[in-house]
Amino acid sequence: MRCLISKRYCLLISSALIYFSIGGALANEAPVDWEKDTPYYITILHTNDHHGRFWPNAIGEYGLSAQKTVVDQIRQEVASKGGQLLLLSGGDINTGVPESDTLNAEPDFKGMNKIGYDAMAVGNHEFDHELPIIREQQKWVDFPFLSANIYFKHNNQRVFTPYKVFNQQGIKIAVLGLTTDDTIFLASPKNTQGIEFRETLPEAKKVIDEIKSVENPDVIIAVTHMGHYPNGEHGSMAPGDVSLARGLPTGDLDMIVGGHSQNPVCMASPNKRIAEYVPGTPCAPDQQNGTWIVQAHEWGKYVGRADFTFLNGKLTLDNYQLIPINLKKEVDNGNDTKRLEFYTQEILPNPEMQDFLTPYQEKGHQQLLTVVGQLQGRLEGARDKVRFQQTNLGQLLLSAFIEKTNADVGVMSGGMIRDSLLEGNISYRDILKVEPFGNSVVYFELKGADLLAYLTAAVNKKPGAGAYAHFRNLTLTLHDDKIVAVKVKGKPLELDKKYRIATLDFLAAGGDGYPIVNKLSSFVDTGYRDADVIKQYFASHSPINADDYKPKQFIINQ
Repeated sequence: MRCLISKRYCLLISSALIYFSIGGALANEAPVDWEKDTPYYITILHTNDHHGRFWPNAIGEYGLSAQKTVVDQIRQEVASKGGQLLLLSGGDINTGVPESDTLNAEPDFKGMNKIGYDAMAVGNHEFDHELPIIREQQKWVDFPFLSANIYFKHNNQRVFTPYKVFNQQGIKIAVLGLTTDDTIFLASPKNTQGIEFRETLPEAKKVIDEIKSVENPDVIIAVTHMGHYPNGEHGSMAPGDVSLARGLPTGDLDMIVGGHSQNPVCMASPNKRIAEYVPGTPCAPDQQNGTWIVQAHEWGKYVGRADFTFLNGKLTLDNYQLIPINLKKEVDNGNDTKRLEFYTQEILPNPEMQDFLTPYQEKGHQQLLTVVGQLQGRLEGARDKVRFQQTNLGQLLLSAFIEKTNADVGVMSGGMIRDSLLEGNISYRDILKVEPFGNSVVYFELKGADLLAYLTAAVNKKPGAGAYAHFRNLTLTLHDDKIVAVKVKGKPLELDKKYRIATLDFLAAGGDGYPIVNKLSSFVDTGYRDADVIKQYFASHSPINADDYKPKQFIINQ
């Protein structure tokens, strides 16, 4: 048998040639199902970084019920035209909304299953839980958790399925999963004991070679939780999707469905992403080294849709869009008042899904609505602030931890702050949105000389990274990025004096790449959850004025 066109489409001279070769022509290839010169239509839908948003927010945006309405409509449309559809997730289903967090994301996974997801990448926030809980989550769904680069240390076996092959009208589509190797720093070390996160590019090359050898696919898609960093720039973070596409041979990957950086990947020009994407406007995905790269922001705010034509072994992108899920904008009424309007047409929730999710929402809602204090002003916890600069919310959180532990100073990373607090009554639910990870407040003691070394490691965490350090009761003087002077509570650091530092157990165990201090003899885990300590602080100090926690200049550059 001699293959006449690309990939799997071959003419079979005779069925007998399956079993022997003539004139050196190999004859062990199976016949293919797709036909020459016949177009096939494939639609890829995708979401990422769900983070517990199974229910709409307070103004009715996103939520799985409306998402199901959209997906069902697209399924029907695609099927009516004879096409095929895959629905993929870029991971991070866990952590973000208390009603979900208290239930280990059960409503989210089961809701995704009802929508009909086909596969998901394992995100770093899946490891906000220990492996037994992740295994329980896997039982709730019919789709695989994919990751090719996560291994057990003791036996060199993968923790998750590396890839899955889907047969769409005789077209074999292989979907492989990859997880940022930064997970070892981003997840709590207690949840990753005995597990290693290998570099993504070498593992991708290895598994793609395996897929080609064993499966002989027509299309290869990577579903990843690595992040989209324009032009391959990733700072202190692990390499992302652009670096992956550039590092592979041209044509190895047809598409990357991404997550982790939580951006709408809509390109303004080559290697430059649109800074402020407006919902409902055109979106051009990135393309690197022959690979399309997509990402749908976060929280189910969008469903990404890529429509392809497969013809004679070639995959062509015909259309791409981000479909807003009931996203709204403020519109000026002209009389100093504003109203909310949908960016695009309203999407009605799927009644069956709504009925399924309602008991989960009600189950945790009441206990979370208890008012614990009052706030005057806004405490800033937005991602684009807390990972770049000190904020008043970071100062308040550290004040609570210091008060609980009678510490001299407080240190935490900006990536551990997940939401802002707005003026008015503050509920326990509000606090859990700020600190959803369930870390415990800890403290340890260091001599001044050792504290200087610890602070040097912390202050060198780059802006933009989740590891970016927030400090309380400290003033640092830098010269050429080196600490040359430290003040603790306004007094010069004494090298032989002992100081008590308050932080969270995640950082104490080496999370975010901070020095490991939980082995010190002075280390104490208070056992108090961070959210509970903040709740107590609000109860004791309300009403809290946000202006009282304005960050003071803590770094002086010489």
